[in-house]
Amino acid sequence: MNILVLNCGSSSLKFQIIETDSEKIKTNSDQELAKGVIEKVGTNEAIISIKAPGNENYKAVMPVLDHKIALNRIIDWIKLPTTHINGIKRLQDFHAIGHRTVHGTEHFNSSVKITKEVIKELEANIEIAPLHNPANLKGIEAAIEVFGEDIPQVAIFDTAFHLTLPKHAFMYAIPLKYYNDYKIRRYGFHGTSHRYIAIRYRQLTNKTIEDTNIISLHLGNGASTTAIKNGKSIDTTMGFTPLEGLMMGTRSGDLDPTVIEFIMKKENLNISEAITILNKKSGVLGISDISNDMRDLFKAVNENNDEKAKLALEMYTYRNKKYIGAYLAAMNGADAICFTAGVGENAANIRRDICSGLESLGIEIDDELNNQMVGGKEGIISKPTSKIKIFVIPTNEELMLARDTYCIVSGIDITE
Repeated sequence: MNILVLNCGSSSLKFQIIETDSEKIKTNSDQELAKGVIEKVGTNEAIISIKAPGNENYKAVMPVLDHKIALNRIIDWIKLPTTHINGIKRLQDFHAIGHRTVHGTEHFNSSVKITKEVIKELEANIEIAPLHNPANLKGIEAAIEVFGEDIPQVAIFDTAFHLTLPKHAFMYAIPLKYYNDYKIRRYGFHGTSHRYIAIRYRQLTNKTIEDTNIISLHLGNGASTTAIKNGKSIDTTMGFTPLEGLMMGTRSGDLDPTVIEFIMKKENLNISEAITILNKKSGVLGISDISNDMRDLFKAVNENNDEKAKLALEMYTYRNKKYIGAYLAAMNGADAICFTAGVGENAANIRRDICSGLESLGIEIDDELNNQMVGGKEGIISKPTSKIKIFVIPTNEELMLARDTYCIVSGIDITE
């Protein structure tokens, strides 16, 4: 089955074309046929970048005024005489479309086929997810317009994996009426990635779902940690929004809420301006005053012994370390810690600093293995004596989207 996977932001459209079926899912042999991104959607100078095995990389700058036009630009590329993708040359060659849909609130605890009722529910929940649902809906509506209603479409929710959190973990210690009236609670995000890591861990270790007890660290520009016990998410660092939890590239993570009021008064800011600071100007960028990219911070420390960059890195690793300890307590121990996403997969020194000092908890990292495990490599980086194994597992959210889409369209129960 040829599946188009879409991840739509307010001014961007990322896509992948993946060929999969039941056998490929079992053998982990799904095929990525093409992937790309269209940036600056809504402008006359949108940037289109597409890669496909066996084809030259395609790059273009042209007007792309909305997501519908963005999808048509992808179709235009497919139809080019120079584009060669096995089995795909026209709209009808796609069998299904999967949409990354960030927020499913409490209503959606798994991926679903998109219907008019599903769209109405997403629209009704815009108030609780104003940063995510509008952009996701644009992508869904554009795909229906471009491909028609005959091609099935599926919504895959980042929050769904975390709906197994027990009430004592997802509730905030504020008056209960705010949950009852407005559903204010911890939702968690990056669920598609954490779920993939749990599945891939089982493939690597031959564990059952019930025996999957791991701590998954998704460390990218956005970052979250999830405690996975018996294959289910029982706690996660992100909350009502992706702002809570770990220190991130530009997000503050955990913060005393009265700090916001204090800054607003001192700087004469409104609430929107204050939240923008916490979302886009904080984290390692705010502390280092250099960049939200870890590579820039490493360079500043190595070349200039920059104190602010050093502090940002120390804060980042310290907060990760604290959550590992907290989740080991919540889970009564774990079998493995799994690092993933851009930083987690490639920053060996970050992994080393997070794990160092946790030997009393049974966590022992092997420096040599750790230094080798970069650039998409997968495997164990802990010492043989480590009671808790440490893995690096490259994430593949798009593959999860494609697999869920295939299962929903084919009527196969999603058991993992």
